[in-house]
Amino acid sequence: MPARFRLSPALVSMAAGALLAASGSALSANARSVTIERTTFGIAHITAPDWEGLGYGTAYAHAQDNVCQTAEHLLTLRGDRSQFLGAQTAGDFGFVKMPNARIDFFVRSHMDDAALARAAATASPDAQALMRGYVAGYNRYLQDTGMAGLPEPCRGKAWVRPMTTSDLARSTELSMVQGGIGALAGAVLAAAPPVVKTAAAVVPEASIAEIARYSFNANPEGGELGSNGWAFGRNATPDGKGLLLGNPHFPWVGINRFWQVHQTIPGQLDVMGAAGALSPIVSIGFNKDVAWTHTVSTGKRFTLYELKLDPADPTVYWVDGEPKRMAVRTVTLPSGSGGAGDGGAPLQHTFYSTDWGPVISLPRAGLGWTAQRAYALRDANTLNTRSADSWIRMGQARNVSELRAAMGNQGMPWINTIAADRDGNAMYADLSVVPDVSADMLKTCTPSPAAAALLNAANLPVLDGSRSACAWSRDSTASSPGLIAPARMPVVITPDYVQNSNDSFWLSNPDIAPMPGVSPLVGLIGKPQRLRTRSGIMEIRGRLAGTDGLPGNRMSAADLRSVIFRDKNLAGALVMNDLAAACAESASTLTADQAAGCRVLTAWDRTSNAASRGAPLFREFWRAAKDMPGIWRVAFDPAQPVTTPAGLDMATPAIRTAVFKALAEAANTLRVAGFALDTPLGNPQSRLVRGEKIGLHGGEEFEGVLNKLSTQGQTAIDSKGYNVNSGTGYLQVVTFDERGPVAQGLLTYGQSSDPASPRAYDQLPMFAAKQWQPLPFHPADVQAQRQGRPLQLVY
Repeated sequence: MPARFRLSPALVSMAAGALLAASGSALSANARSVTIERTTFGIAHITAPDWEGLGYGTAYAHAQDNVCQTAEHLLTLRGDRSQFLGAQTAGDFGFVKMPNARIDFFVRSHMDDAALARAAATASPDAQALMRGYVAGYNRYLQDTGMAGLPEPCRGKAWVRPMTTSDLARSTELSMVQGGIGALAGAVLAAAPPVVKTAAAVVPEASIAEIARYSFNANPEGGELGSNGWAFGRNATPDGKGLLLGNPHFPWVGINRFWQVHQTIPGQLDVMGAAGALSPIVSIGFNKDVAWTHTVSTGKRFTLYELKLDPADPTVYWVDGEPKRMAVRTVTLPSGSGGAGDGGAPLQHTFYSTDWGPVISLPRAGLGWTAQRAYALRDANTLNTRSADSWIRMGQARNVSELRAAMGNQGMPWINTIAADRDGNAMYADLSVVPDVSADMLKTCTPSPAAAALLNAANLPVLDGSRSACAWSRDSTASSPGLIAPARMPVVITPDYVQNSNDSFWLSNPDIAPMPGVSPLVGLIGKPQRLRTRSGIMEIRGRLAGTDGLPGNRMSAADLRSVIFRDKNLAGALVMNDLAAACAESASTLTADQAAGCRVLTAWDRTSNAASRGAPLFREFWRAAKDMPGIWRVAFDPAQPVTTPAGLDMATPAIRTAVFKALAEAANTLRVAGFALDTPLGNPQSRLVRGEKIGLHGGEEFEGVLNKLSTQGQTAIDSKGYNVNSGTGYLQVVTFDERGPVAQGLLTYGQSSDPASPRAYDQLPMFAAKQWQPLPFHPADVQAQRQGRPLQLVY
């Protein structure tokens, strides 16, 4: 089917019985066909003769499970949400929600189809064929199914339309910039010429909170995104083979959900794992020789530039003493977008951009547009079309060294890679896209004390936009001008182990000195680590030292599956001894709520298991107490980053009073929500699946639970409990034997995003029971698990 393929709504509505019949008939000698098989839980196995066929079959199978999700995402990519879904209705945009009109304005302003087409043309022939096939495969599914055959959420909807190559290019672009300008879309939309004459003062605490609202890797609590990636080499496993844990923490709803797939081109590719968004290729997975996963990196994807403005005109800025006028563009939404076509004026928004990038405004962070200053954002991932080639070559890699080479084109947008191979090598690599700005340049190009305060307080780099010398450095060995070249990015290959839980490269293995001279924009050294990072290192060290209660001192695949589901609550382990002691000492002076809270938490098992009584009370208590100044009894020590900070400083009267106040408030919060203080966690933290209430184990980022479950947008328990909408999604534990990979995994929310599908949340009961599903990679295993007849499609 040609890449130019278009269908009118009328044609889309027609069921293509002839095509279905043809796909099951005898094939001509010149025909090409792709086969789709399904195994337990609907895992799709795609076998094709070439890259175009692989994309074709992958898109078709993905649409079988997620057509409405894809169709709505195409509305986002086209900037058409307001026209069909209402201008003020909130929609998903990346990892946040925004009114549809704001989404449309940003998309229509940012996307440049001609530039995206030029960038896509630089991809390999294999990648271009893969993309071309993906577009055609999705459109084939629409044609085969017809509008009447679609799931209820999009059945008969006028906005269900065929995909174009431009749509797919836009999808890649939006995925790439989620860590930069996409995350700060609200700040781009807020930029307008000043109505005030002076800048707001920078308040560090306000800056941190404001930046964290937008930028997912600026948030110390991890925001929507997170992940655990562990890899063990031959010195750390019983059989000397590599061993990998992949545990990404992404949203459970929306386009960033994962989908399980096994992709085969005989003689060229045999890879299994998970893909996200509209990816036509496995992005986290394994082949017969190597397994890998990704975690969100701490690297910065953008810098801000402080602009010196002309006092007579705030849309003119100065560079090297020369005036430059901002580009001004007004975007008008189509008629019928909520304001246009109904008697109101068309919806419009005006954007301002500079040679450095679009102008943004974050007044509460001290980054407002005033008569003296404005701020522009330069995103390193704009027009990054290299990821498909990276993942194609990763799927073909035979060891971690070849995997590292596959990422040398710098297609990884905002992620680390953790990997293990059958020869017993483990690798951590941050080969993501980071602006080439050195530590010295951060000092010499700081434009003002306010900018320096943002770097120190919120880790936000602001450079001097009045000097061209402050442009990103250009290394000829980088894949794109202005990026840090791969040779200067941190990589560790070891026979021992590596790990990452979204902190910097510093402690990928605490026993191995970090690579020197790495830019602070990649990650910081000597700073406090997330509780989840510390918990992971503690678990790994305990297993390898043989002090964790399990036999032996090597990490086996069975051990690894058990460890990640222990659900230890590190925050509880760090503070409960001090809290329990203070409860006992103060028993005679406690209020009723404080005394009740003390009784429950003293008996709590300090885990976030579904049966754990008191876990919800601790969550609400720690949510309120964790950010109190001076809360820790033992301060952070860079020489002991895994074990510090620790303890509660209950010896300080003011802190003691505040802690007990937080405990009483937490008890009241649970009571008002309608839950007993000792209710098991699985009671409020549950999901109804086909009439069955399933209690879930796992904890929030701030609790330091490796198995992260998040309630994004919910600030406390309510009468409905905890609305888990993010966290542990796809899981894989992979090792190797003589045949190749031995893998077990889960997809907590199932293959389908359609609530009515039997494949929606069908794996959640296994997750709740801490059970794992063997992933069928070898042909005999696929045959043993196969469900239904294979589907063969001619293309």
